[in-house]
Amino acid sequence: MNRDGDGDGTAAAADPVRELRAALDALADPVRAASQRAYLKSDLHHLGIGVPDLRRCVTRGRRRLGRLPAPEITALARRLWSPPDGGGTPVYEYRWAAVETLVQYAGALRAADLEDVEALLRECRTWALVDPLSVHCAGVIALSDPAAGAVLDRWVRDPDFWLRRAALLALLPGIRAGRPDTGRLTRYADALVDEREFFLRKALGWVLRETSTRDPDFVVDWLDRHGSRVAPLTRREALRRLGAADTP
Repeated sequence: MNRDGDGDGTAAAADPVRELRAALDALADPVRAASQRAYLKSDLHHLGIGVPDLRRCVTRGRRRLGRLPAPEITALARRLWSPPDGGGTPVYEYRWAAVETLVQYAGALRAADLEDVEALLRECRTWALVDPLSVHCAGVIALSDPAAGAVLDRWVRDPDFWLRRAALLALLPGIRAGRPDTGRLTRYADALVDEREFFLRKALGWVLRETSTRDPDFVVDWLDRHGSRVAPLTRREALRRLGAADTP
């Protein structure tokens, strides 16, 4: 019996990971895979699947499984993430499916589950996986569970710049929902203003740009306070939605 009443009423797959991987394998496009791998500068194996198709496969599996407790959700994601048969080169789309699974189930996760999210973030090594996991999973958790703040505070000080990027991007759902964590944003932006890493400078500009749509004064004041310490890339991104009259 289908647990959430969706779909064709068949029982949940005995092995949802194997079934999802088979569905993804059937969509493989070697030409797209080569292009995708070059674009991402990836050392993973790529199948070459488009965004709509991958999301459709994950959604179909989620509907079949229905509601799951958090430990089963994170275990499912970890199995998808790991290389097939426990060895060989990881498959990008399998990892992407793991991220999409966590994103689709994010509403069922809490701050305690960020330990599992963190383990994946440390292995992502690309913005294409880090960003959705940070914004649409960790960020959703942070918006619903205040205890997640302490985890983000630790991430923003982590030696791994991808964790620092994740902490910053996890603030986006609150900003977009009109519930910005202004104090945390200020602390993170101040801590990262001198970063030389491109992906951190870009992320800082991105978060400030999103903030500018609701609180342009915050962005202008922050840029003015830090002056020439702000990287040109960060400043350019932060001001993208502001008119000339609003710039410092």
